[in-house]
Amino acid sequence: MTQTLVNLVRHGEVDNPTGVLYGRLPGFRLSAAGEAMARAVTDALAGRDVRVVVSSPLERAVQTATPIAEQFGLEVSLDDRLIESANVFEGKTFGVGDGALRHPGNWRHIRNPFRPSWGEPYAEVAARVLAACADARRAAAGGEAVLVSHQLPIWVTRRAVEGRRLWHRPDRRECALASVTTFVYDDDRIVDVRYAEPAGSAGRSRVGGA
Repeated sequence: MTQTLVNLVRHGEVDNPTGVLYGRLPGFRLSAAGEAMARAVTDALAGRDVRVVVSSPLERAVQTATPIAEQFGLEVSLDDRLIESANVFEGKTFGVGDGALRHPGNWRHIRNPFRPSWGEPYAEVAARVLAACADARRAAAGGEAVLVSHQLPIWVTRRAVEGRRLWHRPDRRECALASVTTFVYDDDRIVDVRYAEPAGSAGRSRVGGA
């Protein structure tokens, strides 16, 4: 039996002064605090047997993955399956009084929170991320892989692995900035889930963003 660890890392804080839901939009990069978070998770992984580093193609994820890969003398591979979930509210602020929900035309997008109706179905998100994890597990067999992704994809994938319903309250996600959610594989079977927050309170206090 071969044990392999696949570490799902959420990127660091993003520079987003206008507070929009940036989703998959280009041009959103790490803030100075986010760069510090990337260094914190890099330090936390030091000395591990990391053999593969894969990232969502979005800038903030690649920025987080780069120092991790450099530490192990690896290149960052890009995988579209790790990208943020699609969301109809991209580029908008999200609120009742001053955001997208102020406009009745947007209300239809929130009619079904279980799927959800405003974006990519949770089941599809979990399926694509699990497929990326499986490929990384094979590539890093006997060692570790690091996959840098985004809060919602990581969280719904963890819920799927743990056999929980995929719909949830966003404010109760255990997936802080620069956090590490680890799937422990025995051969091709996930036997344990671990969670760590290398950025500590800084990552927990900045829960917004994607």
